Amino acid sequence: MSSVRLLVGTKKGAFVLTADGTRKDWKISGPHFAGWELYHLKGSPADPNRLYASQSSSWFGQQIQRSDDGGLTWNPVDNKFAYDGTPGTHQWYDGTAHPWEFKRVWHLEPSLTDPDTCYAGVEDAALFRTTDAGQSWHELPGLRTSATGPNWQPGAGGLCLHTIILDKTNPERMVIAISAAGAFRTDDAAKTWRPINKGLYSKYIPNPTAEVGHCVHHVAMHPDKPQTLFMQKHWDVMRSDNAGDQWTKISGNLPTDFGFVIDIHAHQPETVYVVPIKSDAEHFPLDGELKVYRSKAGGNEWEPLTKGLPQKDCYVNVLRDAMSVDQLDDCGIYFGTTGGQVYCSPDGGDSWSAITQNLPAVLSVEAQTLP
Repeated sequence: MSSVRLLVGTKKGAFVLTADGTRKDWKISGPHFAGWELYHLKGSPADPNRLYASQSSSWFGQQIQRSDDGGLTWNPVDNKFAYDGTPGTHQWYDGTAHPWEFKRVWHLEPSLTDPDTCYAGVEDAALFRTTDAGQSWHELPGLRTSATGPNWQPGAGGLCLHTIILDKTNPERMVIAISAAGAFRTDDAAKTWRPINKGLYSKYIPNPTAEVGHCVHHVAMHPDKPQTLFMQKHWDVMRSDNAGDQWTKISGNLPTDFGFVIDIHAHQPETVYVVPIKSDAEHFPLDGELKVYRSKAGGNEWEPLTKGLPQKDCYVNVLRDAMSVDQLDDCGIYFGTTGGQVYCSPDGGDSWSAITQNLPAVLSVEAQTLP
């Protein structure tokens, strides 16, 4: 029977949760890197034992950790982001007279085919890649130096590159998202990029339909349907059926369409999940009732999923990388909250239970299905 490993990043360390295919009894390992912010952990699709983790501290700066044994042990890799040893700085010498500095690594996306290759999205927004398992990282400068770069502005969380999507059907295609610039796509292996924000409307910017400037919170793609993208925006849930060339609104009957996370069922490319929260000023569920909403029609028609979730006095948030799905036949859905809970649904969202309830604030959740 297959098993599941959950990689959980929190404000005060990383945790590795494991269970067999029944997903009833979970073992928890951690905290790894206790006291550090772990913005994101993710495993390689090419090697289930290879994991990467983004470890950050305002004093000691940015560190990338790598595990070669599924999270049992970790080693800091050489981290040649050109960090100069000064606490809290991560300086990248790009050939100019003055080093460019980034604050943290928000998202790690391992290659679909090579465990030694991994991409990193950072703040201020830029894209890096390693091809030697993290020993050295090199910026892919076509993104940051693209024509629209000077018009990017930070969202409330900073100018962060938080989403990286690799297309298994087209190795030269990648989609990324930046808050608050929008979504971008490359079709030539990151040499050139173009904004893919047509159809987005953001009333809080000077030009609501501008080419860039939209606060995109997360983008999801089912690997078997790469032309279809789903987006949770700063207000609005959106869909594109042409790889981002045009977006349409699919908020439908959601009670509010503000949120951070969006994900897709592993075996049903039209089944989508979001977690609405009250507003951009009040980052908690409406009426204190934690509800996941599911659409089985690719949007517009949404149903609340509440069985096993707190429906009274619940004021947590679910952040952009804090939901994931496994690949078991009965697809499991997982999410973590800023209150330290990690929830599991082994039946596609019909029912939920808390795996653990007392972790530090959860920043990210990634599910791995193991043989």
